[in-house]
Amino acid sequence: MPISTLAQVNGIEVHRGPSVVLNSASATIGSGEVVSVMGDNGSGKTTLIESFAGILPLRSGEVIWHDEGESILVRDSDGRRNPPPPMGLTLQKGGISGEETVSERLEVSLSASGIHPRREKIEVLLGHWGLRHRSDDRVAHLSGGLRRRLSILCGLAPAVLSETPRVVLLDEPSEGLDDSAKEILKGWIRALSSRNHGILFATHDKDLSSCADRIISIEDSILSESPGKSIGEICELPKPVKSSEKRAISSLIRWSIRMEIRNPIETVGRATPAIVAILLSYALLMDYDLQSHDSRLLSALVLAPAFIASISSPALVSRLSESDCGRWWDAVAGPMARPAFSITGASIILPIPVTYLSWFVLSGSVDAQVSSEVLAWLWIPALAMMDLAIASTALHLLVSDLSRSSAAPAPLLLVVMVWPFLELTDALSSIIDNGMTWGTSIHEPLVTCIVASVISALVWLSAILIPDY
Repeated sequence: MPISTLAQVNGIEVHRGPSVVLNSASATIGSGEVVSVMGDNGSGKTTLIESFAGILPLRSGEVIWHDEGESILVRDSDGRRNPPPPMGLTLQKGGISGEETVSERLEVSLSASGIHPRREKIEVLLGHWGLRHRSDDRVAHLSGGLRRRLSILCGLAPAVLSETPRVVLLDEPSEGLDDSAKEILKGWIRALSSRNHGILFATHDKDLSSCADRIISIEDSILSESPGKSIGEICELPKPVKSSEKRAISSLIRWSIRMEIRNPIETVGRATPAIVAILLSYALLMDYDLQSHDSRLLSALVLAPAFIASISSPALVSRLSESDCGRWWDAVAGPMARPAFSITGASIILPIPVTYLSWFVLSGSVDAQVSSEVLAWLWIPALAMMDLAIASTALHLLVSDLSRSSAAPAPLLLVVMVWPFLELTDALSSIIDNGMTWGTSIHEPLVTCIVASVISALVWLSAILIPDY
């Protein structure tokens, strides 16, 4: 029976910094095939795995997956990108946040690929890998070996429970596993192959490579192939379950919200500097007669706390950087991961309450009628501040993806957000001086707020598109 191709890379060239890691590389993963990638450290094994997953920009070539007769361009050198079909993926660092519980992580891996098993099925899968007794523990509390077991299970499970052939990508799966776990791994790999799933793994382990049907060797950026031994017993796997449509983005959003509810460092981390800014502004204005001063000063001080909260580095950045968690989501969710994270990680709740609190604290000597008019329309510039927050979060995510993100001048990139802030300051100043007006000139409050939102949207669009090129 001819082997049908599930995924392939065609003539790809991939750089890591100034170095060419893969040059004109082509490889395929077929239905029912087990393919091992071997080579020295730094030869490009991880690069090939991540290229198949669509994570890395390409200098040339393309990555194509096949799903139920449809060919999907996952990534090419022109910057075009689409989410891959449902797959199993284990990155070298695991791709797991320490704040997740063991069972949650397995459930997320399955739901992102369109599989929603009962709790009992989750427990069965964990039991196979000796993790059932730790199902409610946070991943951060696991030993290195158990954490690696979980990451391997999360990479295999989307194929184990799938009724249709899927691709499984594993980067150094045997690293950190004890002998018993390695035997389980080999048995599951051969069993998945018997169910027509395609498995590609990178490894130094010759014992693990013995279960491969083909071996891809990488040397001096060039790929070569040789037949494998296909050795290994086929173990019994849990039965597949019915899959639904893949909804990785909805899984991503639920994951982000759950992590923040469990540990609300995002809200506290942004609210604290905002409150400090309000208190400093109040101290600055104590001896000022606001009736006799330009309203621009008051507007800037009222909006400054919300601005500070909006441009602060989101806690989501640290969560995504932990063990390559963000790269895992980037692979399974595709190009929509960054836009989704820029929204879920942004301070879209704080701007309105912080702006109103700031006005109440700082506008003590403002005429009551003016204050009443401002309170009725203060929500408009505060709402536009949400767009600024989303754009700022996208910039933080852009910087975090750089190879040396800690050395990147992130504050310099955020300077561009001062422009929409000044537009919002003008809008609030106009409301204070003239009340809310509805003209269409460039200096009208509503038009100025729209201009601020458009500027923020352009910054956001640039920040989410640049990494794909």
